[in-house]
Amino acid sequence: MMNNNSETVVTEFILLGLADHPVAQAIFFWVILVIYLINLLGNGLMVVLIITDSRLHTPMYFFLSNLSFLDICYTSSSVPQALVTSSTDRTTISFMGCMAQIHISLYLGTTECVLLAVMAYDRFVAICSPLHYTLIMSWRICVQLAIGTWGTGLILTLIPTVTGPKRFCGSNVVNHFSCEAQTVGKLICGDTYFNDIVSFMNTVLVLVVPFVFILVTYLRIGLAVWRIRSKQGWRKALSTCGSHLAVVGIFYGSAMAMYLQPKSKYASDRDKMFSVFYGAVTPMLNPLIYSLRNKDVKGALQKLFGGKISRY
Repeated sequence: MMNNNSETVVTEFILLGLADHPVAQAIFFWVILVIYLINLLGNGLMVVLIITDSRLHTPMYFFLSNLSFLDICYTSSSVPQALVTSSTDRTTISFMGCMAQIHISLYLGTTECVLLAVMAYDRFVAICSPLHYTLIMSWRICVQLAIGTWGTGLILTLIPTVTGPKRFCGSNVVNHFSCEAQTVGKLICGDTYFNDIVSFMNTVLVLVVPFVFILVTYLRIGLAVWRIRSKQGWRKALSTCGSHLAVVGIFYGSAMAMYLQPKSKYASDRDKMFSVFYGAVTPMLNPLIYSLRNKDVKGALQKLFGGKISRY
């Protein structure tokens, strides 16, 4: 379609995926399919266990159920499109479909960043103020924190949207498996200086601020654990915090490598791998990380399916 200035206005996008590497693209399709199925099974099972087993009706598992549900939605916002792209030679997506995919993925990813910070605060209270834990982390407070998390994610997602109009003209080829915000943003025409500034500030709010909060929180937890003289206290603290730290390191590490790198007009295969890692691999690992060596989850599995859950 043409506008008054005889510019070609983009009405659809072409997703390249790994079209230049057909063998790698075929392998990628099966790998990402397996990852997606494990993600749906693992996170879905975690949600069911936490809802049905009364022993898991605690603040920690309440937030974990939010994380599992969020991961199912997050991967489903982009992975199916990546599977379609990897199974065909030429994949197109409408302009509105691409914009919807971008904003839904950004919203869910932003919400996860905030939720991981809230989960760190929950662990801080549990270890540093154990006698007041049930009072501080009451069910009313937990529900308010969960609602606030989802609401904050929505607000932070809307900020870049209302900063000004974005026009896509000229090339409509996206060097990615799906409509990823950073990659599609490289196709915006005109002066993007103001939008770039707002986007960078929003990235700092979404990634850097929660990550610094988590680091400071775990530093204080580390100091508190250092004062614990009993080995049992050490093991309990490490078991409750170690899994969360692993998730934080994987998720934030890959996301910051993608969104805080120097701006470029060209997308690279490295960008694709970063986005696949925080958008598909990390959500798949979350239920495994939180359930391995977790007696409560193993007990819930045994109760749900019957029989004996073997030790790892």
